[in-house]
This record gives sequence, structure tokens and C-alpha cells, in this order.
Amino acid sequence: MIKVLFDLKKEYYFNSLQPVYEEMRKDPEYDIQFYVGKDEKRFLGIFLLPQRKQIEERLTKLGLKITNQTSGFDLVICGDVLKHPERYGDIVRVHLDHGVGTKTLRIRNIQKQKGYRYHVFLEGEYWFDYIKSLGWENTADFYLTGLPKLDPLFWEGYYDNAKLTRNLGIDPNKKTVLFAPSYKPSCISYVQSRITDLLPEYNLIVKLHPYSWGGKYASHSQHKFYEKLAKKYSDVFLIEKEDYDIYPYLFLADTLISDTSSVINEFLALGKHGIIYVLPESKLKHSDGMKSVSIDPKDWLEGAFPKMYEPNDLLPAVKSALDPIPEMKTKLHEYRKYFFTGLDGNSAKRVKDEIDEIMKEK
Repeated sequence: MIKVLFDLKKEYYFNSLQPVYEEMRKDPEYDIQFYVGKDEKRFLGIFLLPQRKQIEERLTKLGLKITNQTSGFDLVICGDVLKHPERYGDIVRVHLDHGVGTKTLRIRNIQKQKGYRYHVFLEGEYWFDYIKSLGWENTADFYLTGLPKLDPLFWEGYYDNAKLTRNLGIDPNKKTVLFAPSYKPSCISYVQSRITDLLPEYNLIVKLHPYSWGGKYASHSQHKFYEKLAKKYSDVFLIEKEDYDIYPYLFLADTLISDTSSVINEFLALGKHGIIYVLPESKLKHSDGMKSVSIDPKDWLEGAFPKMYEPNDLLPAVKSALDPIPEMKTKLHEYRKYFFTGLDGNSAKRVKDEIDEIMKEK
């Protein structure tokens, strides 16, 4: 029996781990448990309150086995590098990134933990080429399997647009724009001055990053503005903070507006044209000077996804994304092929097969 620990540092990482869990739980060779991190949120602008107990209760209702131990396992599967990796002992470490965008944090965190080797599963050629450009290809063991997190987008009938449209109260006769910004750096403060220009011609769904609600990493102002907007306009649909799964809304939307968020590439995976807000350069570096994104936003999906440089670009960008010219469609196909391997709903199976081999060698 192989003892497996799924390390859930943040609750919203669950989507990146769940497809592999579903594959592994079919195999009686694996004994699976989940460890939940604090996942803190800020209260009254001062106090950090851990959410572990509430998250554990939600996972228990899903039938998952919860543990408060990190040692004594053979294998750990995580959505980011392990916090305090020494606590896990001599263990096989599998890294399934919780995002599929261009933020360099995913490889930067792995490279910083030099004493700990990870098996890292990548969504496609682009990311491995970028890692090689840094000279970090020997930092971990890399596998091009596609990313399990994307699998549900390609399971026939898994998402029901008609049902979601009814549940939200969306006008089915209008195109739907999804606004899903990152929390930092973010286009939230730029876009909000013109976001109502989309009304009433379009339905507007607003899906904020989980950190935009918590107050720890971003100001509470990020959600308060859109809470007021949703109350004022019947065409605005703000997704509740407890609903961290953006995929049903990506699947439903006709176009997407975001900035540095991984949802840009996830929308690309669906074969749809989104819109990238290009933020000022000063906001795109880590504290040590390393670029926070692997592609200059001006060049990211250039020719396939329209760009916004200022709030006034909003309506022209939306119209372009909803009615793409042939050249845009061709570029989208090229990017999709380069960024992703195996958009077939079977990435979790490929990852599980690789894990089986890793554990046999172990």
C-alpha cells in the first residue's frame, strides 16, 4: 500500500489536484489523505484568521480523508511547492501547478527549494522551453502530460451552460463577458471606471481571485466595488467568494477580460478569444528584480487576443474578441498547439501513469 498525501495549502488549489485524486482513488494500491493549510483571511484589516477547520469540514462532506500529519507518507502531491518541506521527510514530491498562465512564481518557487527534488507536470511545450531558457531544466524532473486541472473542460456534458444561465438569471439572448482579473498585479482599479460601458449590451460576470476577497494579499476594496455594482445593475453577476471554481464560467463566457491571470491561457485552451489588459511595467517584477511573468504582456498571444492599454480600450477590444478576423483564428490555433499538450480530458490519467512508474522505481 502506497500512502499518498494531497497537500492543499489553499482551498482553491483543489481544482488542480482533484482529477488526479479521482484517478488514484480507483487504484487500491493507493491510500489517500488530504492535509489542509491555514488559508488565512484578514479580518478588520488587522487580524489573520485561519480557515482550516471550515475547509476540512467541506472536504469531509465530499468523502475525503483528512489528516493533520505531514510525515509518514510515501508520496505528496501539491499545487505549489511545499511550505516547510523538511516536515514531510524523505518523500516523493509531485508538483501540479494550480495555474497555467505566464507567472514565473511556479518555477521560481521550485528553484528556490534547491535541496528538494520535485516531479513537475507541465501543460505543454511552451513552459518547458521557458524553463530551459533560464537554464533550470535540471531543477526538477519535468513531464509533458498536459495539466489535469484542464481535463473537466473536455469531458462531454460535464458543464451545463443552459442550467448555469438559468441559475444565474442571465439573458440568453446577449453575449456574455467574463471579467476575471488577478489580485496582484491587477487591472481591477483600471477597468472599474469603464466597466459599465458593457451594459446593457452584454451580460457581465465578475469572478474575482480568492485573494481579492480575503484581505491578506489584496485590499478589500477589490471586492467591495463589484458588490455594489452587482446590486445596482441586473446585468452584472458577481460570483460569490465561496465559489472558487472559475471553470463553469470560463466554459459559459463568450469572451474574457483579464491581466496576468492564468485564466487567459485557460480560455485559450477552450479555443476562445479573450482580452489581455497590459499593465504598467513597474508592476511586473518580483522584489528581487526577476520578472513576474514569462512573456511580456504586450507579446502574450499577440494577434489572437486583443489588448487593452487603458480603460477606453474596453468596448473595441470586446467587439474584436467576439468577432475575430481569420488571422486571429489562425494565430489562436498556433498558440493553443504550442502552449498545450493533450487537450483531451485525459491528462490526469497520463499523470497517474507516470506516478505509477515513479513509485515502482522508488
